[in-house]
Amino acid sequence: MKRYISFGKIMVGAIALTLVANASLFAQKKQRPNIILVLVDDLGFSDTSPYGATDLETPNINKLASEGLKLKEFYNNSICAPTRASLLTGQYQHKAGVGYFNVNLGLPAYQGFLNKESLTLAEVLKNGGYSTIISGKWHVGDDEDQWPAQRGFDKSFGFIGGASNYYEINENGKEDVKLLKNNKPYYLAKDRYLTEEITNNALEFLDEQNEEKRPFFLYLAYNAPHWPLQALPEDIAKYKGRYSIGWDSLRTLRHKNAIEEGVIDKDQKIAVKDDKLQSWDKLTYDEQKYWQTRQEVYAAMIDRVDQGIGRVLSKLKELKKDENTLIVFISDNGAQGGNNLRLYTSRNTGPVGTAGSYEVQNSNWSQTGNSPFRNYKGTPYEGGISAPFIAWYPKSIKANTIAQGTAHLIDLAPTFYQLAGVQYPAKYKGITTNALAGKSLVPVLTGQVDKLERGEPLFWERGGNKAVRDGKWKLVSTSDGKYELYDIEKDRAENIDLAAQHPEVVQKLKVQYQVWAQKNDVVDYNKLRGVQQGRNSAPVRTGF
Repeated sequence: MKRYISFGKIMVGAIALTLVANASLFAQKKQRPNIILVLVDDLGFSDTSPYGATDLETPNINKLASEGLKLKEFYNNSICAPTRASLLTGQYQHKAGVGYFNVNLGLPAYQGFLNKESLTLAEVLKNGGYSTIISGKWHVGDDEDQWPAQRGFDKSFGFIGGASNYYEINENGKEDVKLLKNNKPYYLAKDRYLTEEITNNALEFLDEQNEEKRPFFLYLAYNAPHWPLQALPEDIAKYKGRYSIGWDSLRTLRHKNAIEEGVIDKDQKIAVKDDKLQSWDKLTYDEQKYWQTRQEVYAAMIDRVDQGIGRVLSKLKELKKDENTLIVFISDNGAQGGNNLRLYTSRNTGPVGTAGSYEVQNSNWSQTGNSPFRNYKGTPYEGGISAPFIAWYPKSIKANTIAQGTAHLIDLAPTFYQLAGVQYPAKYKGITTNALAGKSLVPVLTGQVDKLERGEPLFWERGGNKAVRDGKWKLVSTSDGKYELYDIEKDRAENIDLAAQHPEVVQKLKVQYQVWAQKNDVVDYNKLRGVQQGRNSAPVRTGF
């Protein structure tokens, strides 16, 4: 039987007492957990079985969910680099220096790499006695002094930028994958697959760390299922013919499954279909076969991530650390759709799925991946900023728990620090640090409280797209300047714009946004647009 928790109002004093009690408990060295943060890339809200994708085989992610906790509402920053900036620092992205992307637009909030005032999870946890490990994608600082090893990670493997080929040698014989291991070049052997290599290095680091006799933090940052669509043949074969149902029917089925899984309320409707998308039953037989193949590859990429998580779980059991390890599983944004989807496909030298493929996920299947929500990666609608959230910690999280409420990337840093019994420093290496912006989720994860007061709204801004979430209300403004208002408790699909009926709510949220924007050095995007276009001869890229 599923156990439900809801976020709501409680006495601030009660929260404070709970936090103090929990901090005291977890500060004991023998209680300090190992922490694994698994971040996947461009995975939609319903792209795993616990969130509705029964068409996918994700037994290890299923295990984390059935033995742990799922959040119904967990928010990211809609796109890769800004999400990673908030995740790694506990700051809103602008405060951390990555307001737009990993490009320098000439202002501190838009410098394109993490500033020194915003400490990373690795810096704080290392300072508190943890081993710190990263394996996978970085994307929050391109220059060497901004790399993981320079921002607190003891052991590091992966790539620095926003995207990577999954095979070292493509079909033209060109070397495409630029990897680093502990700051030194690393070469992927012929026919080796990057997702597997990310897992391999994580396991190697865990074996090495086991000799240190101290807790560890592992940031396992898979780039799958981000483009290019490339997968191992044996994984693709598992999904052959599975998607003949088509995107329209599968989108509806995933909505139904998500309700059955308890992550969507039964009275929540599905988003109105994107009117730019063709209906599946209007396609020819050959067109349907073509699009099925693409989704088979996408599913295979997720499958290999799940297999990697299974290998990590086996390693924890082998090292006798499974009972005292917290694993959190999230995605950096919704599935990719909308514009610029064919930006890189001119580089194709082979069929989708192979080393020569530079194909991307398209809006048709991505609308299914984000089901039942509206829109895609890069937007402030629920389909762009909603992610699955699964937390597994056998010692303290009760199995099969579902938590209702509004949580965000900025909440993970205070959560991890509380569990680790680590103090976030006001000063670090002589620099005054930015205060943490989020709220600890420990009381909810451990069942200490069944309601949590957020205390203030959540905010988003990226590329002129803005949003505010305060209680049931969500205000959205895209780059065209129009404001839309939604009652998320009744209409998380964002089908019914209530701005005209509630102008007073619109005005209140606009004022709250302006206060937040000033506090976080957010600049009107129209003032930045010329700077960005001047630095790039091509249009502004949103494909990462």
